[in-house]
Parts: sequence; C-alpha cells; structure tokens
Amino acid sequence: MVEIENVTIHGFEEAIRGMRNPMNSWSKSDSKFERCFDGMGCDFQCESCGGFYDETCSNGLGSNDRQLMMKLAAGGSVHAKYRRMITVYLDITAPLYWWKEFDTYKVGTVTNSCSTMHKIHEKEFALEDFSHEHLFEGAYDEDDMDCWIFARGGGSILDTINVLEDVIRMLNKAREIYLKTQDKRYWWQMIQLLPSSYNQRRTVMLNYEVLAGIYSTRKNHKLDEWREFCRWIKELPYNEIITGGKEKPDV
Repeated sequence: MVEIENVTIHGFEEAIRGMRNPMNSWSKSDSKFERCFDGMGCDFQCESCGGFYDETCSNGLGSNDRQLMMKLAAGGSVHAKYRRMITVYLDITAPLYWWKEFDTYKVGTVTNSCSTMHKIHEKEFALEDFSHEHLFEGAYDEDDMDCWIFARGGGSILDTINVLEDVIRMLNKAREIYLKTQDKRYWWQMIQLLPSSYNQRRTVMLNYEVLAGIYSTRKNHKLDEWREFCRWIKELPYNEIITGGKEKPDV
C-alpha cells in the first residue's frame, strides 16, 4: 500500500518566468495566478473555479506558456529545467521495501521520516502497521507438486499471513520486555526482526522533474505501490508536462 496526504504545490509562476528568460519572451506569457490556500493548500488553486486551473477558467496556465512547457518537456530534462522549480510537498506512508527503492532518488528530494530507531517501541505492533494485502491465508499451490506433497504431510506451507502474525506477536513480546527492563538486547530483537513490509510515514519534498523521472521508469513497475504512485502523479495539475500527455488512463 501507499498512502499520500497533505499535498502542496508551489512555483509555477516562478518557473514560467525562468523558462522565458533564455529568449527574453516574458511578453508572450499568458498565465495568470491567484494566490489561494484552500483545497490542497497550495498556491496553485483557483478561487473562481474551485479547482485547479484549466482551459475553462480565466486564471491559471495560459495556452502560450503551456505550449512552450510541452515543447521543452519533449526535449528532455536538459531543456525542461523549469520542472525543477515546481516544488511538491507531500506525506507518504509506504512499506520499507518501497522506501528502499524510493531512496535511489537522491537529487532534488528531501525527506523527514518517522524514526524507527527512536520510536519503534512507542506503540504496540498491529497487523495494520504492515502492508500485507498479497499474503496468503491457509493456501498452497496445488499445481506445485513439491508444495502439494509438503502440504499433505504437514499443512499449508504458504499460510504467510499466519507467519506475519507470529512475527508481530514476537515483536510485541520483545517490546513488552524492553519496556519493563530497558534492556537493549530486547530492543535489538525488534530492530532486526522488523519485516520490510512495515509501513513508515515520511514528509517529502520533490519537484516535477523528479516526478517525470519516476513516472517514465516506474509506471509499469512490478510493485503495486509504484503503479499507485504513478496514478497519483497523473492527478497533479498540468501533469502532461510530467507524463507527456500520451499515456492511457490506467497506468
């Protein structure tokens, strides 16, 4: 799972000014912005139409600026430098195995995470703290002969949700003893036993250029979380300067 909250977007007006600097073409800019902190809480929200600016609204990104943005975006990151100036802030809750891949994006990103080291013992562990939507419950593959023989001899070997629940019980037992004794040996049991499916919340700052890189390489990724994240990208205002506007509706 991946959960996205508290999205704010800033910098469209500044990005457009910078985009037109190389050709001194500021007079051709036809965008108009109202500063508003309603809705998603960003400075790119229109008071008159109640949503993000579009062609039906007198405010927002003009056709001249949109056309130039798309032209530069088609030329790649070297030409679309303006995308680096459009900043996005958001809170993401996702499993550690997804964050491990997200952490490859080091340029143009800043994150502040909830601390596992300092706060792992703060609350009791629960199944809802882990991404587990694909785990089996009392299942085995009848087409797999080795699995079938093993299952007949000793029950299902793919009852993986039960394994996770056992791990959670062990984590809570170690937590209970650590809280009573403050013995660091039991803290280590939590740290080294914690599954990568544990969900962590981070506040992230990135920009449209980072999102363009993510979208182009992750939109058809094996992980559901990446496909969910790319669907969110397609909901951003003027996402066509990220995606190219040529993708099918379902990522």
